[in-house]
Amino acid sequence: MALIDEATLTGPRSAVRPPDQRRRRRRAEAAAGYAFLSPWLLGFFALTAGPMLASLYLAFTNYNLFASPEWVGLDNFTMLFSDPRFIQSAKVTGIYVLVGTPVKLVAALAVAMLLNNRRRGQGLYRSVFYAPSLIGASVSIAIVWKAMFIDQGIVDKIGQSVGVNWGGWVGNPDMTMPMFVLLTVWQFGAPMVIFLAGLKQIPAELYEAASVDGAGPVRKFFKITLPMLSPVLFFNLLLETIHSFQIFASAFIISGGTGGPAGSTLFYTLYLYQRGFQDFRMGYASAMAWVLVVVVGIITLLFFRSSKFWVHYSGEGK
Repeated sequence: MALIDEATLTGPRSAVRPPDQRRRRRRAEAAAGYAFLSPWLLGFFALTAGPMLASLYLAFTNYNLFASPEWVGLDNFTMLFSDPRFIQSAKVTGIYVLVGTPVKLVAALAVAMLLNNRRRGQGLYRSVFYAPSLIGASVSIAIVWKAMFIDQGIVDKIGQSVGVNWGGWVGNPDMTMPMFVLLTVWQFGAPMVIFLAGLKQIPAELYEAASVDGAGPVRKFFKITLPMLSPVLFFNLLLETIHSFQIFASAFIISGGTGGPAGSTLFYTLYLYQRGFQDFRMGYASAMAWVLVVVVGIITLLFFRSSKFWVHYSGEGK
């Protein structure tokens, strides 16, 4: 009778490791993971967390870059709400967020639905519509936009050709906000691509069943497209709202850094820049920055809290 080797019965000895060896292996794996993460961790603590903590301290001080910070407690925060230019900047930014963000998302969704249908040259159309978002809110685009909307610019000449005289949107306080809304709507490529990806995930069987039941395009949109697209809509709404609060480059270039005319382009970040880097009131600017962080955080929290009423995920049974 053949002898059965002991290793056959017990299995390879290396399969069962002593506890100390397993602990050493886990520590080695953890060390390797932290080594790969170290560039990001160094960047986060040196360029993000560190400056944020420093600005939080400076928000409670009187600091002008040329002398040591002087602790003033809550004085910077109390002065904010008695500052008429701060209130104007909050008003301008609020209008921009409330108007520009929904219009941009509506335009992005409309174009995404048009591009969702199969047609010749579909890839070319997508690239053309997405191209403005690749450029971003850069200085060059702001310069071109300003040249288009100044007095006797291209837009002004087009208006005169049809009997409308705006006299230049840049110098007209009533037209500066529509100009900035058009600028942000023109760059709808990023949310459009996300909407297009979401539309591709909606089963065609739902539309076929709705057609059999006699549903028209409007009813299909509100009963199928919007509910199925609500997670993507929530993502785009949250992201674009945060981006709208951060508008700076275009406002700085178009207004020449002044926020004019009549404070109509005095966005929050532009006024923060003026206080910090023109008036050298870094403590005041830091207080403004933290107010913005808190406001955006509250709005984000409200979005997440309200999402349970209108965002529907597949498999939830709603």
